[in-house]
Amino acid sequence: MPRARDLRIPFEGTPGPLNGITDVQGVQVGHTTLVSGDGNLEVGKGPVRTGVTAILPRGAENDPVFAGWYSLNGNGEMTGTTWVEESGFLQGPVMITNTHSVGIVRDAVVAWLVEKSRDDPVSFDLMWSLPVVAETYDGGLNDINGFHVSQEHAFAALDSAATGPVAEGNVGGGTGMVCHGFKGGIGTASNKLTARNGAYTVGVLVQANYGARHTLTIAGVPVGREITDLRPITRVKRHNPGDGSIIVVLATDAPLLPHQLKRLARRIPLGIARLGGMATNGSGDIFIAFSTANPGAAGRKGISKLDMLPNDLMTPLFEATVYATEEAIVNALVAAETMRGINGNTVHALPHDRLQQVLKKYNRLATAP
Repeated sequence: MPRARDLRIPFEGTPGPLNGITDVQGVQVGHTTLVSGDGNLEVGKGPVRTGVTAILPRGAENDPVFAGWYSLNGNGEMTGTTWVEESGFLQGPVMITNTHSVGIVRDAVVAWLVEKSRDDPVSFDLMWSLPVVAETYDGGLNDINGFHVSQEHAFAALDSAATGPVAEGNVGGGTGMVCHGFKGGIGTASNKLTARNGAYTVGVLVQANYGARHTLTIAGVPVGREITDLRPITRVKRHNPGDGSIIVVLATDAPLLPHQLKRLARRIPLGIARLGGMATNGSGDIFIAFSTANPGAAGRKGISKLDMLPNDLMTPLFEATVYATEEAIVNALVAAETMRGINGNTVHALPHDRLQQVLKKYNRLATAP
């Protein structure tokens, strides 16, 4: 499956080797994808088009990371963020699923963490968790009120999490999602800073389910106004074009403290805006950023010795955040495939050939490598 750069879409910045969030050393990603049934909606039976995505900042290692979060528009959910705000730490994974499965996934993370700590009596006695679980709404394609996501599915996403390339498009929590009127879902990208700027990596993973067709802009080109057909086929008319949501998880190895990570999270919307995202009234646009630097900073005893990048050196990280966010969303659009869901509702994939034609028309098709 080609990615956005393979289609000669021009992007700013230099990607890491995998061009994904797993370019940040230690970060692991796992998906559970649930696709079954066809035809008319029968609540509790299907069709099912949903899933769970897990992001583990340090893999299976129990070592909290500094984190900060930001909500551009709050018509959505990301649990556990009040403690992230208060403590400055993210303790455990970040999970993404559909709107009506947040509760079961949250409880599953607690159960998973309890199970993982049983071999350590001290950790088990002290074990408690306020999991971070985010959502976007897939009810246009999925039997969302059938509650098909189970504890076992969350466990599977967590247990399958790995480094390396990340599956994109119709996978995990992004299985039933729609972006700018095309099929959306999971996308990822990374930006690598120059040695002069510290050689740090910024990696981004998105669950893209937002945006109106007419605002879609790729590489500065009004793609949504050029490709006006291939509209979603649905029995239910959306009253507010552009409503939906986007969840963004950002990882970096730069030594940043929580207030600095919140600064990165606040730059994520600039990447979304470059593509035509407007944070409409009905959109949940919620972001979390964490740093894998400063291992052991959450120790309960003694004084932690920390590294911190000066604020004056953060601008290259801001740029990398914007560029990686933009590219991750386009990667989601490029990877996603046409999907038919409940009641025959259909969302079309962004056609690669026509996208390239539009870019060429505006002289924005990159030179072949």
